[in-house]
Amino acid sequence: MSKTSFPLSRRRFLTGSALLGGSYLVPGLMNSVWAAGSDAPEKKTVRVGFIPLTDCAPVVMAAVKGFDKKYGISLVPSKEASWAAVRDKLTSGELDAAHVLYGMLYGLQLGVAGPQHDMANLMTLNQNGQAITLSNQLKEAGVTDAAGLQKKVSASPAGTYTFAHTFPTSTHAMWLYYWLASAGIDPFADVRTVVVPPPQMVMNMMIGNMSGYCVGEPWNQRAIAEQVGFTAETSQGIWPDHPEKILGTRAAWVNENPNTARALTAAVLEAARWIDASDENRKETASVIAGRAYLNTKPDIIEGRMLGYYENGLGKSWQDPHGMRFFNDGEVNFPWLSDGMWFLTQQKRWGLLQEDPDYLAVARQINRIDIYKAAAAAVGNVSLPQSEMRSSTLIDGKVWDGSQPAQYAASFAINKGGQK
Repeated sequence: MSKTSFPLSRRRFLTGSALLGGSYLVPGLMNSVWAAGSDAPEKKTVRVGFIPLTDCAPVVMAAVKGFDKKYGISLVPSKEASWAAVRDKLTSGELDAAHVLYGMLYGLQLGVAGPQHDMANLMTLNQNGQAITLSNQLKEAGVTDAAGLQKKVSASPAGTYTFAHTFPTSTHAMWLYYWLASAGIDPFADVRTVVVPPPQMVMNMMIGNMSGYCVGEPWNQRAIAEQVGFTAETSQGIWPDHPEKILGTRAAWVNENPNTARALTAAVLEAARWIDASDENRKETASVIAGRAYLNTKPDIIEGRMLGYYENGLGKSWQDPHGMRFFNDGEVNFPWLSDGMWFLTQQKRWGLLQEDPDYLAVARQINRIDIYKAAAAAVGNVSLPQSEMRSSTLIDGKVWDGSQPAQYAASFAINKGGQK
């Protein structure tokens, strides 16, 4: 049975940075002190990039609902065309921070996602909520799941089938590769893979450029609505409650603007909690982010899966127990070291990294738990875990808990070397 452990220490949010003058500050008083006193944000306007995906919601709603003003900043969401554009604008300083791919941030730190930059992960924005879509042409050929796809691929010349993801070190590349490999398909030897920006996925499948893709919502539900594809697997079916997008920035920006980093994290964290507070809040969020300035699609394309209601385009519908989550008492948002380390293990598995890095040291450098804890203290009533690691069981039965990462990375039967 897939599981994720989350040992919580309730109400540990008023520790460390929450202590001032020998007494604890209530959250409202703390906000006013931080907004107006010596801890006031260094930058009042913070430009945050996003890609039109459902999981940009905490960034957008932090600005729309005014949570940013509460912490003394003005958050300006900036819609970007591709993950490569986010990378370039983030590293150049044109963006202060971004709704960004977990694996991209780690790849930049190690110089495999572009020129090396020291990066910082302030918090996780969401868990779950991505999917793998296969084309209706495959459905018509009798392929409805991974096992059927493996039979079709193995009976065809290598490279016959093309699959898309969003960026070479993206979460979507890792979900796609993991899912294919779990079915016995080598993503580098048996099929061809390409990079396509999320909003262009459906159109590229419609014109026959690929047989499948992995992307965030709403572009999987959109494929069903436009009758060009079906959902073969959800990302939470690969790893229940997996980390997805993060609030990322450059390490130098945090060092130069520590108070702004805390304020930004607090505003987005409070927005995430507000979204998860009720179905009505989620529906309002879907309506807002559906707008032209954000996702530019119909609210009902977003709303269903945001509420955990799934249909796969094959006649099956269900309420997903691991639907998209934005807060869940802070479990979603804590920058677990083991989460970041997992992406490094997969980058090593697939040859993006030639040598094993110091997994734990890299995660400690990037995941700014100190900033997150200070932001959680400002927000108040955000639980913190007793450990910086968590344990999960993935689709192939392998357990990941952050221990022995090099051995874990080397343990897979299918890897970049083509070994089976």
